[in-house]
Amino acid sequence: MKRILLKLSGEALAGNAKTGFDEPTVMAVAGQVKAIVDSGVQVAVLIGGGNFWRGRTSETIDRTKADQIGMLATVMNCIYVSEIFRFAGMETEIYTPFQCAAFTELFSKDRAVEALNAGKVVFFAGGIGHPYFSTDMGTVLRAVEIEADMILSARAVDGVYDSDPKLNKDAMKYSTISIREVVEKQLGVMDLAAAVLCMENKMPMTIFGLNEENSIINAAKGSSSGTVITVTE
Repeated sequence: MKRILLKLSGEALAGNAKTGFDEPTVMAVAGQVKAIVDSGVQVAVLIGGGNFWRGRTSETIDRTKADQIGMLATVMNCIYVSEIFRFAGMETEIYTPFQCAAFTELFSKDRAVEALNAGKVVFFAGGIGHPYFSTDMGTVLRAVEIEADMILSARAVDGVYDSDPKLNKDAMKYSTISIREVVEKQLGVMDLAAAVLCMENKMPMTIFGLNEENSIINAAKGSSSGTVITVTE
């Protein structure tokens, strides 16, 4: 693979605390990403905001405002993780779909691809800049825009299951499943709009557990113990 988009779960970055940041976890992520970058693979990163805010659980706040808070949570996450990556020896750029003064750069495909070609790790924060769209949609959209070869999605759950493994101890994990099956069975891997966009643009994805040793490196090499979502029929 020449170029990947790595989706990081905010909750996974929070470690056992389930909120905020667990720095050893983020440092471990940085070490793996640096190894991938040093091997010649270009890496873009998109981070969820669930370690700070999950607006859909609040019934007291207008949905648009709740989603805007979530967008800002992803900006905070990207600034923090970007700085850890820099400490680990990588160059980074952060892009948002809206102006964030001196904090980030305004997203442009051309600028993002130029930064990737220069060997920088590119962060996409702020989702797509509009409410009612999750970071799942932002992940697929940015991956398609920068012409990534694959999405690697690192989560607290280690793959795609036929039912919720938290509720069903007998839930079966798929080693491979097609994106069409994900859509038709509505497995809840990602929101439906993002899954359809992924299917229409034939964007493959691997979903795996962040906490497994060398999980990101293994996923980039195609040897993940998670679930590979294919785009072939």
